[in-house]
Amino acid sequence: MGLSEFFTDYTLRNITLGTSILGAICGMLGSFAVLRKQSLLGDAISHAALPGIALAFLITGVKDANFILIGALISGLVGTFWIKGIVKRTRLKSDTALGLILSLFFGFGMLLLTFIQKMPNANQAGLDKYLFGQAATLMEEDVWVMAIVTGISLLVLLLFWKELKLLLFDPDYTKTLGFNTRFLDILITTFIVLAIVLGLQTVGVVLMSAMLLAPAAAARQWTNSLGVMIVLASIFGAFSGVFGTAISASQDNLSTGPVIVLVAAAFVIVSFIFSPERGLLFREIRFRRNRRELHLKKTLTFMYHIVKEHDNISRPHAIRILNNFQGYTRKTLNKLEDERFVRIEGNQWSMTQEGFNEAESIYNQLGNKND
Repeated sequence: MGLSEFFTDYTLRNITLGTSILGAICGMLGSFAVLRKQSLLGDAISHAALPGIALAFLITGVKDANFILIGALISGLVGTFWIKGIVKRTRLKSDTALGLILSLFFGFGMLLLTFIQKMPNANQAGLDKYLFGQAATLMEEDVWVMAIVTGISLLVLLLFWKELKLLLFDPDYTKTLGFNTRFLDILITTFIVLAIVLGLQTVGVVLMSAMLLAPAAAARQWTNSLGVMIVLASIFGAFSGVFGTAISASQDNLSTGPVIVLVAAAFVIVSFIFSPERGLLFREIRFRRNRRELHLKKTLTFMYHIVKEHDNISRPHAIRILNNFQGYTRKTLNKLEDERFVRIEGNQWSMTQEGFNEAESIYNQLGNKND
């Protein structure tokens, strides 16, 4: 996909802009879902929107994107607040409620879609595209709607930043400060539902939850700051949309929605491996470094005991004990020599005064901890 194509091809321009905006808003709002440990909520909402899509068509009789998305929004909100009602009024946990609503609404939606497809009405063709998404159907009006909703979401986040941050990390304390936690919860949940509904046309019911969660999960690996996480998640989501669209446009028979989700998953994998604090690679490096340091300390403390028990460390008996010690490797000895804790002469080695002092310090620290 060339840059000139982006400016000249109407469809490609709409898809690229639409998917990048969708990725940004999903990353921004998905951060709240991830941090509130409501990862399954996105899956439940996207599936709960399906009956609304079908009912909107049955009521209006036309396949108008605006009516369909309004129906999806209403259905998604109903499903969301049913979940919250079940958790609040019964002994069922949130994951059980999510599973129940997801299955119930998706089953009802599939039933309605099957009924619609058997109707003698040519307008019903294409409703099943909302299951897996069809980015090629994006119009300029759809992109403007996405941009406006993203702008409103950003404005709401800035206006209620302090309250939402408090609600996220300490709901009880937020309530004691006098904030309306129910209103804040409804506010952020409504915008999450709105973001999911906007993405149904592009990514589809089945994959929408991944679009909501993947950028946020990737961003979480890089930072402990909420603000930085939201910015990173928005960037990851936007790039997922752009790269996914580019890959899809460069190859025949590649659906845009699934490719975007796969690109977002690639961001997650890279983040899980290479992030400095939580990444698997750096965690392994730290583990190996700590193990080497532990090896060095173990060797030093052993030598410390030997030195304390023998007045003359150069006596053959003491050197024999040291050389038969199995708690070190030649590499460990070389490291100790580099740090001037031991002295190696040929095949024999002994502890320096500096090494003795360091080992004594380690030994005293261990003794204090045990006390």
